[in-house]
Amino acid sequence: MLYLNAIMAISYKTIHDFSEQDLKDLFLSVEWSSGHFPDKLVIAMKNFKTVVSAWDGDKLVGMICAMDDGIMNAYVHYLLVRPEYQGKGIGKALVEKVKDVYKDYLRIVVVAYDKEIDFYEYCGFKKATDASPMFITSLWT
Repeated sequence: MLYLNAIMAISYKTIHDFSEQDLKDLFLSVEWSSGHFPDKLVIAMKNFKTVVSAWDGDKLVGMICAMDDGIMNAYVHYLLVRPEYQGKGIGKALVEKVKDVYKDYLRIVVVAYDKEIDFYEYCGFKKATDASPMFITSLWT
């Protein structure tokens, strides 16, 4: 599928193979510490059930990754778009693609940072009133 914008044409791919450099550049563009581990990201992308990436030519500009239990619950783990491409509908398009993949599931879950809640609500997610995300992590973002 192709998303057309007056200044660019974004293509979306459902691939699992990425170069370390592409992943490093994308993740560090949004200041995610995961970008400091591109070798691990390459393996992670191969292990996600669902990966949809956004490309401007040969430049990786965004991606969404999800995992699921095969029938009821899906979890969006990564959604990121390079800052210079944000606000152009790419993030929303990526979410819509995941919603389509999991349209027959009972729940799609995302853990959103507070500053991103408005975006996810715009995409159809609702903030839980009786739950809080919890982490055990050595990552700093």
